[in-house]
Amino acid sequence: MESCWRWFGPKDLVPLLHARQAGATGIVTALHEVSHSRVWMPTEIEARKALVEAAGLRWSVCESIPVPSAIKLGGVGAKTAIGVWKDSLVNLARSGIKTICYNFMPVVDWTRTDLRFEMPTTALALRFDMAEFVAYDAFVLRRKGAEENYTPDLLRRAEERLKGLSPEAVQRLENNIIAGLPGGEDSYGRDAIRSAIALFNGMTAEDLRANLDAFLQEVVPVAAELGARLAIHPDDPPISLFGLPRVVSTAADLRRILGNVDHAANGLTLCVGSLGSRADNDVLAIAREFASRINFAHLRDVAIEEDGSFVEASHLEGRSDIYAILRTLLAEEARRRKEGREDHVIPMRPDHGHLIGDDIDKPTNPGYSLIGRLKGLGELHGVIHAIDKAGL
Repeated sequence: MESCWRWFGPKDLVPLLHARQAGATGIVTALHEVSHSRVWMPTEIEARKALVEAAGLRWSVCESIPVPSAIKLGGVGAKTAIGVWKDSLVNLARSGIKTICYNFMPVVDWTRTDLRFEMPTTALALRFDMAEFVAYDAFVLRRKGAEENYTPDLLRRAEERLKGLSPEAVQRLENNIIAGLPGGEDSYGRDAIRSAIALFNGMTAEDLRANLDAFLQEVVPVAAELGARLAIHPDDPPISLFGLPRVVSTAADLRRILGNVDHAANGLTLCVGSLGSRADNDVLAIAREFASRINFAHLRDVAIEEDGSFVEASHLEGRSDIYAILRTLLAEEARRRKEGREDHVIPMRPDHGHLIGDDIDKPTNPGYSLIGRLKGLGELHGVIHAIDKAGL
């Protein structure tokens, strides 16, 4: 597998040379500073690619070309927005960046309630606390109809949790949920997120699925013609947030997405942590079923709780069998290699490392500190070497 590293461009607090020192050979990045309302120009792409190559690395994966709300909403504006997305895809592929990760989550991207949750080791981890999220949605944001989306017991626990939070803690919770995490598409204030949610009022899961299908029917043929590989990222967490549908959450969702536009260019980002944060997802079974369509892998893991809360575990210590998942991915690479495919290597990256060591006292992008990801990548390398020694 190709060892990759998420990098957020020249303003990233972790420089490219540190990624190289950590053992990465590929970089996962995007033109994060460019508005998703316009096409990424070839000169911009080539300039970013040159920065990466000057550090002795390769721009391996684009994560992501944002999919704007106009496409998720469908209707007026969707056709123009899809055209912009396709043009950016073309320009990336012509510059040699042919693995494109993207997501289809409405309004909010990946979401956490606590960015500095203390683990038993004293490392700090990212956490999603269901009671705190519901407390924010129902009693701080006061979203219309929120109470209908939760059980009476969960609403009671959420209200009690809110009573125990200081005004500063409530503000921190709001910032964590709606101000935008690294790589997310948008940042909101309270009024802005109310307005963004209202745009999706009345949208059902079937409506959102239809808009995703319409998007894929347009972009997959373009990717296929260019030899590019699309890799949809699962919802994170894979449940409804703010009452909005999420349709990339389960094996059934993936089966439908990959089957409805059934082409090798229409593939999957296997994010172990995202899929694993839902109790009824068997990530190893998902990896085995969809191995031929996995174009990219995020290899992190989670520990989950009965109410849907979860914390990001160390890379090898969560609920999923990372060893068996890596065996599955390496076997798929071997199968592709035997077929003589040039694209047989699956890029992977560590994800959301814990804050450890002196990174705890440094400014860092949440989930994207140096030392925690370096540790995770080292652990993954160890597993891969062990599998190589043992043989598939």
